Order: sequence, then structure tokens, then C-alpha cells
Amino acid sequence: TAQWDKVVLPGKLRTAYRLERQPQGYALQAQAESSASMLRQRLRIAPEQLGRLTFDWRVERLIPGAEMVQRETEDSPVRLILVFEGDRQRFSAKNAMLSELTHSLTGEPMPYATLMYVWCNTRAPGSVIINPRTDRIRKLVVESGPQHVKQWRHHQRDVRADFEKAFGEPPGALVGMAIMTDTDNTRSHIRAWYGDIQLD
Repeated sequence: TAQWDKVVLPGKLRTAYRLERQPQGYALQAQAESSASMLRQRLRIAPEQLGRLTFDWRVERLIPGAEMVQRETEDSPVRLILVFEGDRQRFSAKNAMLSELTHSLTGEPMPYATLMYVWCNTRAPGSVIINPRTDRIRKLVVESGPQHVKQWRHHQRDVRADFEKAFGEPPGALVGMAIMTDTDNTRSHIRAWYGDIQLD
């Protein structure tokens, strides 16, 4: 199994992640209290080898007031994040500057493209949300509203098709995957669980 590393975000409190026994086996519990941090694993999957992604997650409730289009309230109870390589020469001036800033804060440049699968309060599944800070981060809503809270939800996604839908171009190599539960913008408290995550 690949190693999952903790990634702390500059100036943010850490979300607590721990393994927990559930009726169907072990799951990873995330507990966020006005916090945002990730667990990440590095990968290297060539574009032509990108296939299917399957994952399970469960949330206790929605985050009141979270709205992913607004920078000030941009939180999600669960996120599965995919990071892709690409030609950084194509960055706009704003993104090039953001990448440099990211590099100085974290020691790593901003990824060429980041695709996030998210649970949104209001937007319909299939919606693409462009991050208010940079268009190199796009969110694909796979779950919406309170109908399925407190239930395990199983998702199966075609990574290449989802990337093309979100970015309008074919993906580069997949170089990282992460999970994140964050409530730093809404200053709220949430618990969520992640089950198996598999790339075929």
C-alpha cells in the first residue's frame, strides 16, 4: 500500500484523521474543527493508464453556510483530490504568480491541475465548480444536499472523462491523490468517514 502523508496547510489548524472500526471494516474518520489539512499519497500514473476510480464516504451532516463558489465559505465535509501534471508554460500570469507563492509557502509549486470530487450543499451532481482563487482547481460535485447524510455512499468514476469535463482538455499524468475534510472558512465542526479508495 502506498504511504499516506499528512499535509499541513500554512496558517491552518489541522483536521484530525484516525482509523476507526466500522461495521463493514475499518474506515478513516476525519474530524474538522475550524480546520483544514490533508492526507496525501504520491502516485505516477501515465495518462493512457488512467482508468476507474472507486471510493466510499460518509458524512455526519452538511456544513451550515458552506458555499463552494465563495472564497469565504469554501468548505466541504469530504473531498477526494486528484493532482495532475501538465505544461506550466500555459499558466496565466495570475496562476504563475500563485504557483510561485505556493512554492514559497509550502516548498512545492502549485500543481498544473487539481480535480476534486466533493459533497456540495446545493449544487446538482455533475456540476463543475471553478475554485474562486484559481481556475487550475476545479471541483466536480458527486453528492449534493442532505438526502444521504449518515449513509455510506459508493462512487465509481471515469477519471479521464471527469478531467475532460472539468478542464476541457485531456489529462496529464496523475501524480497525487489526497483526502481533505475542511471547515476553516465557515469556522464549524464536522465529522466524516472515508472507506476504500481504489484506482483500476
